[in-house]
Amino acid sequence: MAKHWVVATCVAAGALAPAYLAARPASGTGYELAGHIAGPDGGWDYATVDPTTGTLYVAHGDAITTVDLASRAVNPVLAPAHHAHQVLRIPGKTELFETDGDTGTTRFVDIATGKVNAEVATGKKPDGGFYDKATDQVVVMNAADGTVSLIDPASHKVTGIIEVGGGLEFGVPDGKGGAYVNVEDRNVVVAIDLKARKVVKTIALTGCEGPTGLALVGGGTRLISACANDVAVVTDPKAGKVVATLAIGADPDAVIVDEARHRAFIPNGGSGTLSVLDIAKPAAIRVIGTVKTQIGAKTGAVDPRDGRVYLPTATLARPEPGAKRGKPVPGTFKVLVVAPTAS
Repeated sequence: MAKHWVVATCVAAGALAPAYLAARPASGTGYELAGHIAGPDGGWDYATVDPTTGTLYVAHGDAITTVDLASRAVNPVLAPAHHAHQVLRIPGKTELFETDGDTGTTRFVDIATGKVNAEVATGKKPDGGFYDKATDQVVVMNAADGTVSLIDPASHKVTGIIEVGGGLEFGVPDGKGGAYVNVEDRNVVVAIDLKARKVVKTIALTGCEGPTGLALVGGGTRLISACANDVAVVTDPKAGKVVATLAIGADPDAVIVDEARHRAFIPNGGSGTLSVLDIAKPAAIRVIGTVKTQIGAKTGAVDPRDGRVYLPTATLARPEPGAKRGKPVPGTFKVLVVAPTAS
């Protein structure tokens, strides 16, 4: 996430014309805005759901905020932060990690007490991050210096650095010891080998300007990148080319996947909409409609247990001169709840 609110050789562009440009769809998605959960003031970036505890984690500016999804009880400050970007529970452990943009560190926090067990220097403005099961590493994208940091979650030590270059955004593991990362200012997605610690492929995202959110779907056969020019591009990573371009909304910053229900969601903060994608057929991923949400809702998370989508947002004031978006109005922060409609 290059903006705080709450993934070698380039291929010739001419060879990567999108297979089609989908028309902007009408509503009728099987999802509806079902309410909201009020929370404390502050900015926001990524959010994640831990289905084992039923907890929503929000990277909430100067704090990690949690929500018990059963009771909707909010803990405003599980732990303090400094321009938090990513917050994610490490599977099988009692810790989460948080990327701390202002301090250039990745912090490991006890999920029960909020105690900061370690602060690990990673790079300039660490942003997106994920846990890679195949290599048992926490992987962090450093947006301001173009590097990817690899951290051993047991020792809390950096075990390697991968030089990528550019403004790194979100990244996703491939489950085999590799990963893909969007590079926002180069309009590409790079494939990296986490074991060999090197870039192995660069794919031009033809028709995509400013890729931010990223997801790997279809058993690893398709990548979905959310782009700042109101489209999402679908890439075949094996072939190394864009295979579809989908019309979405303005200012997206995440791609959220619900594999069990064959759906992906792209929250569009600039237009206040949630694009709903059918991903059941990897060769024919399509937008099936939109849900009206709220201006500013550009990131979020899905609860795989029931398919509910949670989107942090707030009422935004008029932007100051030169600013891309307005500041959140005090007393208006909330997490929107988008739920599957009854069949």
